[in-house]
Amino acid sequence: MKPVIALVGRPNVGKSTLFNRLTKSRDAIVADYAGLTRDRHYGNAKLGSQDFIVIDTGGFEPDAVSGIYKEMAKQTRQAVAEADVVIFVVDARAGISAQDHDIASYLRKLGKPSLLVANKAEGMQEGVQFSEFFELGLGEVLPVSASHGQGMRTLVEMALAPLHLPDPDALAQDVDPGIIKLAVAGRPNVGKSTLINTWLGEERLVAFDLPGTTRDAISVPFEKAGQRFELIDTAGLRRRGKVFEAIEKFSVVKTLQAIESANVVLLLLDATQGVTDQDAHIAGYILESGRAVVLAINKWDAVDSYQREIVERSIETRLAFLKFASIHKISAIKRQGLAPVWKSIIQAHASATRKMSTPVLTRLLLEAVQFQQPQRSGMFRPKMRYAHQGGMNPPIIIIHGNSLEHVSESYKRYLEGRFRKEFDLVGTPMRIQMKTSHNPFTDKESD
Repeated sequence: MKPVIALVGRPNVGKSTLFNRLTKSRDAIVADYAGLTRDRHYGNAKLGSQDFIVIDTGGFEPDAVSGIYKEMAKQTRQAVAEADVVIFVVDARAGISAQDHDIASYLRKLGKPSLLVANKAEGMQEGVQFSEFFELGLGEVLPVSASHGQGMRTLVEMALAPLHLPDPDALAQDVDPGIIKLAVAGRPNVGKSTLINTWLGEERLVAFDLPGTTRDAISVPFEKAGQRFELIDTAGLRRRGKVFEAIEKFSVVKTLQAIESANVVLLLLDATQGVTDQDAHIAGYILESGRAVVLAINKWDAVDSYQREIVERSIETRLAFLKFASIHKISAIKRQGLAPVWKSIIQAHASATRKMSTPVLTRLLLEAVQFQQPQRSGMFRPKMRYAHQGGMNPPIIIIHGNSLEHVSESYKRYLEGRFRKEFDLVGTPMRIQMKTSHNPFTDKESD
């Protein structure tokens, strides 16, 4: 599972700037709980070969007892609970405040690994200027500048150091190819738990959601029609006496980690609510992760024909980037429409791991170019020579030639359509990479 870093601190110390710097993006998955003005933001980050998740929070007042500040404090506590490491951000220029003391006291009592970071430290010399922050009792102070990118590598290395993380490459080798890892993802109350219980059966021992492991997704061995699965559940299954109850204890971290761990993701939508912003965010994350995906619209039996039409249109517009995925209308509680879902899951996995030979890929490429050449860019027209497979899950096709940096995105989509049709690739994203050959005459001409 990816490690998780939470950013906490009082308002206006630069947490969001630091979040954007670490994730190298302004995009984030948002936990959009109704009634909360300040949400938690989640994003992907990477240092070398180590991926991790960053959580940005609102201004933290641990002792807030009412109003929006109480709700913001609740959000921050949830982020801290989900995190492996907490980065406590203070303002190097404004100095220490009473609120900083309150936050430090909360973190010390919690006992979770914490790193004290003094932001906005550009142009400041280390030493006496940062000595006052030692009052917080959280050890060394790391000066950084999120807006200028100063100290970012050191910050991440120090934050991840206490976790003693295994080598990601070594973990990737310990995989049984005969097992399909399936994650069930979706917003709270879309019916994930009902669907999982329908698959597993209520009388079967499933798993325990023990205290202290609430942020981890639960893996459950499962077999269907001779195919072995590892079901990665984000709903939080609990055992209560002899009765199993599924708690929709939603955690964005669970969802992100489950998607990363899976071969195939079943994205569950709610027919009664249509496609929300959070559905679109999760779908975008699945695409970004390169995971095979199947869409299932739950509670289809609970809506009329007009609402069904609205849902279908919202999928076409808001989830257009997943048009390669199969869509199923189901009712988990009534066990309707579930059999075709399994067929699509297996098909999506087969597509994501399909082997494509170099001769066939090259033939398809040349036929596609003959039918429609890439557009000329100034004096250059891209010249495509051959193609080969560069990876699986998702399928990666590498095209070699000259001046390929001028190939447009629309032409790449055209090539993708040709490849998908030939190899019957359904339910998996595809990556097309262009590799331009070096022209030995270029250097001579510049001499």
